[in-house]
Parts: sequence; C-alpha cells; structure tokens
Amino acid sequence: MVAPLNVGIAGLGTVGAEVVRLIEAQARSLLVRSGRGVRVVAVTARSRTRKRGLDLRGVDWAKDALAVATDPNVDCFVELMGGAGDPALSAIEAALEAGKSVVTANKALVARHGLRLARIAEAHGGALNFEAAVGAAIPIVKTLREGLAGTEIDRVYGILNGTCNYILTRMEQEGLSFAECLKDAQRLGYAEANPSFDVDGHDTAQKLAILASLAFGTQVAQSAVYVEGISSITPEDLRAAEELGYRVKLLGVAVRTKTGIEQRVHPTMVPKSSSIAQVMGVTNAVTIDGVGISPITLVGPGAGGAATASAVVADIADVARGIRAKPFGRPVARLRATRKAPMERHEGGYYIRLMARDLTGTAATIATRLAERDISIESIVQRQPERANDDKISTRKPSPVPVILITYATSEDAVRSALQAVQRDKVISGRPQVIRIEKN
Repeated sequence: MVAPLNVGIAGLGTVGAEVVRLIEAQARSLLVRSGRGVRVVAVTARSRTRKRGLDLRGVDWAKDALAVATDPNVDCFVELMGGAGDPALSAIEAALEAGKSVVTANKALVARHGLRLARIAEAHGGALNFEAAVGAAIPIVKTLREGLAGTEIDRVYGILNGTCNYILTRMEQEGLSFAECLKDAQRLGYAEANPSFDVDGHDTAQKLAILASLAFGTQVAQSAVYVEGISSITPEDLRAAEELGYRVKLLGVAVRTKTGIEQRVHPTMVPKSSSIAQVMGVTNAVTIDGVGISPITLVGPGAGGAATASAVVADIADVARGIRAKPFGRPVARLRATRKAPMERHEGGYYIRLMARDLTGTAATIATRLAERDISIESIVQRQPERANDDKISTRKPSPVPVILITYATSEDAVRSALQAVQRDKVISGRPQVIRIEKN
C-alpha cells in the first residue's frame, strides 16, 4: 500500500477551507484516481479561533507558513495566502528547496516570481502547480501545458476577470453607466472597495502573462503586457456595438506576430457570433487558436471558493499521481525572453466614435485625414441630434453629432496619427473613443 500524500495548507480563507472540505469529501475518489490517499496533516492561518465549519482534530496547527513548508511530515505544500512577496514567496521557496511539491492559486506571485520558483522546482524534483491561478475551475493551464503540447499555438485570448465582465454585461443589458455598475458590483461583493486592480486591467494582465508563457514558450513578464481598463466605456459604445453586430469585452490577448509575441489587455469588440461574446456575468472564458485545429473555447467560473478549490485539489491529485510536469511546459532555460510589443505596430480593425461639430466640411475633413493614413472605412453611422421645435431653443449653437466608424484592418499608429490630425483641425469635440476589434 502506497503511503498517503500528506498535505500542508497555508491560508484557511474561503478557498483554503473549501480545499480541506473537498479533500475530506472526495477522499475515496482521490484514492481511486490517484492510486494514493490524500490527507491534510498541517495548516496555518491568521486566526485559529475563526469559525470555519471544519473538523481539524488530528491536524497540526503551525505557527506560520514557513513552519508548514518545512514540516518533515508534509509532502505537498499548498499556498493560499496570496500576495506577490513574503511570507508566501519564502514559504514556497523553502518547500521546493526541501524537495516538496507546491500547489498555489497565487497569480500575482506566479506572474512575478514564477521563473525563479520553477528553477528551484526543476533543481530539487518537486512539482510547481498553479492551475487555480488563472481561470479557477477552467483547466487552461493543463490544456496549454499538456493537452496541446503537440500543437503550435497562434493566439490565446479570453475574458479573465469576472468583475469586468459583470460590469460590461450589466451596462449592456440595462443601459447603466460604468460608475453605476461598479457601485453595484461592490455592493454584491464582485468588486473590491478599491477596484482599480480589476477594472484597470492589471488582474487580467497577470493572468495573460502566465498564459503567454505556457502558449509560446516565453518567460513570464507582466511588464511585457500593454494594459487598458474599462472605465472609458460608455452605454453609447455598447449600444453602437449591438447595432453593428459586436459586443464589448475586456480581453487579454497574446498572439504570435512577425515581430514577436504581442500581449495586450484592453476593451475589445468581438463579433456577437463568436463563442467569447456569449459569455456573460462573472463567468470567464479562454479561446485557443492553434495550427491544424479549430478554435477551442473553455468556459467556466473564474473565481469563487468552490471553483478555485476544485482546481487546487486537481493539482494536488496530480502530485499524488507522481506527475512532475515542467511548470511552464518547458525547462526554464529554454523559455525565450520577451519584451513589450509597441502597440503602434498592432494591426486590426477599429471602432471609432467621434463627436463631430455640425459644420460644413466636417465629414470631408475626417475622411481626408483617414485617407491620408490609408485607413479604409468598413461602415459609418451618423446620428442626428434631436431638434427642438421651440424657436428659442432652435437658435442655440448646433450640438456635436455622434459619428461612428468601423475600419478595415489598419495599424494602431495610423489610427492615432489620423485622429490627432482630426483634433488639430478642430472639427470634433472632446477625445475620440477608440476600441480595437478582435475577429474570430
């Protein structure tokens, strides 16, 4: 009989407590599937007295994460504390240096220190598993690292933040402003009190940096990701997208180009017919485009205690099975350096919304500036402002007219240059709204 895998857990919050419950509830299934039992033998958390609904009799309560990581009775150290630095980092390093395997859901730590930790895991023979760090219950890490090991990936992109997807869904369906939806998301617990990490795109950027490494064999580098958030999106943009056959999503996109791997996070218009466009609310989704295969889209809950815990336990089961995959699918020494791709070189279609002054020659001026940069227009929509019949009101200066343009594929540099010229011509009011379009 093979001895059980002894697990030590640092962090007993929503996810950690659910991991303990799952291991107990799935004990027989884990034994059958892994050929080895799994049991929790040590834990630590900020508060020992907090009510968690767990029976921890017979489980050692360690003074801190490092004590769990170095406990000689622990075979697999599970880090669920969070944070990109200590104490999580030091504890994981200690566990790996002792030859133990590590499971973590810590995307911030993997994005910043993943290569360093992977080197230690390679040197000492332990596993470093982090399925729950990206997409929670969606098995995207294993899919890229193992399931598609024989496929050359061209592009991986997806909805990687449930908070942003929830806000954009509510804005679209109810015509609410960004501020209104954000406030409601905070009330419901979908957004933090300080939501900038989510809504400004940084959470998505960390996850995308990890996916890009797995997909393309590059070093994990969050600094190589271009990032925009969703706070500039308005109900007018979402209504226009609907009329034009698109839907707006905050996407993380990593794509192979002639000049290298382009990694970007920004609001994106996607065709309503695409799989990713159907994903609403707090749900996450990732699409993979590879050579010789049709696009693969994985959809599921990207956060939450149960969803994240399921991925953590799946990683623990892999350790019990004896699986020791390279953390990023390749030896660290074979991962290629990457740097931030200049967005000016990005090529694709664009949605442009302008507030054009109601003056003679405005349309011709805009068309000329776009033509000078070889920008071709696929469609154009001009909305006339409502006119009042009141004579007194009708003597006021004409209101700016919303003009919406959809371009054929062009470069970011051309679009920016053309719009700067249009602004200098003083034929529009305010700043143009620009949203990139991602085709199927």
